[in-house]
Amino acid sequence: MRAAAALYGTAGSLVLTALVAAPTGSASAADTSPYPEARGTLVAAQRATTAGIRFGACPAAEGLPPSVRCGTVSVPLDYARPDGKQIKLTVSRTKATRKAEPRRGKAVRRQGALVFNPGGPGGSGMYFPMVGMLPEWKRIAAAYDLVGYAPRGVGRSAPISCQDPKEFAKAPSQSPTHPDAAYKLKRIKQAKAYAQGCVERSGKAVQHYTSLNNARDLDVLRAALGEKKLTFMGASYGTYFGAVYATLFPSHVRRMVFDSAVNPDPAQIWYRNNLDQSAAFEHRWGDFRTWVAKHDKTYHLGKTPEAVMRSYEKVRDKLAAKPAGGKVGPGQLQSAYLQAGYYDDYWPARASALSAYLKGNPKPLIEQAAPEPKGAKEQENGNAVYTAVECNDASWPTDFGTWNRDNSRLARSAPFETWDNAWMNLPCAYWPAPRQRPVDVRTEEGALAPTLILAAERDAATPYAGAEELHRRLRGSVLVTERDAGTHGIGGGPNQCVNGHMEAYLLEGRLPVRRAACAPHKEPEPLSGERAAALPKEH
Repeated sequence: MRAAAALYGTAGSLVLTALVAAPTGSASAADTSPYPEARGTLVAAQRATTAGIRFGACPAAEGLPPSVRCGTVSVPLDYARPDGKQIKLTVSRTKATRKAEPRRGKAVRRQGALVFNPGGPGGSGMYFPMVGMLPEWKRIAAAYDLVGYAPRGVGRSAPISCQDPKEFAKAPSQSPTHPDAAYKLKRIKQAKAYAQGCVERSGKAVQHYTSLNNARDLDVLRAALGEKKLTFMGASYGTYFGAVYATLFPSHVRRMVFDSAVNPDPAQIWYRNNLDQSAAFEHRWGDFRTWVAKHDKTYHLGKTPEAVMRSYEKVRDKLAAKPAGGKVGPGQLQSAYLQAGYYDDYWPARASALSAYLKGNPKPLIEQAAPEPKGAKEQENGNAVYTAVECNDASWPTDFGTWNRDNSRLARSAPFETWDNAWMNLPCAYWPAPRQRPVDVRTEEGALAPTLILAAERDAATPYAGAEELHRRLRGSVLVTERDAGTHGIGGGPNQCVNGHMEAYLLEGRLPVRRAACAPHKEPEPLSGERAAALPKEH
């Protein structure tokens, strides 16, 4: 996630909060629902049950090892017309290894498929089966087939595009924290062109790329995998359409893990969620600078967060005048250091790059922040899906005056991400496709199997209030909090307490009563020079 006005479009509006569907093949509220999409989902799921998925060698384009097998599942482009155009979603899988030591005297047994979505919108989970090789996932991989997939629009799953990838990745670029009127007019023009480009390059089909359809696709995938009930783990945006799925299909859920939860309140989707995110990133940006200051003997960027900020601003001003390597300007700098707000394992490399640049060596900064031409197509595709889904999901303010007022006010206290976040979402002000009414995510007591919510207290990408809101709305859910930590996506990470709760739930169905807390994972150790520069550029 990187939202809502008073008016809703009519053609795409759906009021589905009363819809409850039962497993495929049984009597269901979907059978008699007046909404054709509900009937279309049932038809598509029944077909998928019959067809299944033929797994074989993965195409070279996926870049996956031979141990991972790939296939496709067909879903309707438009669930109101299940006999109309079909699109294929790519799916990846490794089978349960059953190789793990018994725990609590119990041998590992196969428990079906665990389906994963990494978020976005626009992220692909095709890599997910490979996590089974990591120690933190070994026992889960022993019990479950690990299943990843590329949602509609992503990768090879009926991909969409809104702009020439070369133009999208154009660098260097500026990133003013307090833009003037001329710069705002320039970005308005770009946002209008991008919104129009989505329709011109992807056609009317772009209106069918929504969170509702992502949830329906997930049910068809469940059926194609031969699972009567779904075991699912969603991270970030994956928690949102996972929660929509739980609302629409509560009786289809076996177990669900919501890792770093989006606030599902309909009034938050998506405009207000993005404002809250920008405010939260300011705090997390402060966490990074505090850590750098604590290690001033290594980085020499300042002994206080304020001094570190002055060092960062010095770098930003230098790049505005002379981009590093001709490709890294303030826009690329901000994008690279935003990653430090998502994941603290970036902190050593990012601090080292700033330090090296100020000492006259721009190479680490160029390596970490310069756009990679070979990745431009994938990045533009991900952004196109992000834009289509968020713009389609809900109404947005259509008057730039509202955006200008809200973001100018917020930028006074949270300048780090506010305007860059606004520019990323501004195409939604000029979106030419119909808008939907967000689903009122909620379940009644006993309607949904117990679910697990994982959240870091200082997460900026999905602020902690969202996890609390989801916990209130999904009856019977349990919230596990990593205290005083801010990494985005904590399941299967470095915190063994968090992993213990996740493993106990997925393997044995065990949960705390309502809430539990874990101490924070250990902060990263400072690194300098070549060791830091060698750390991964992207998470």
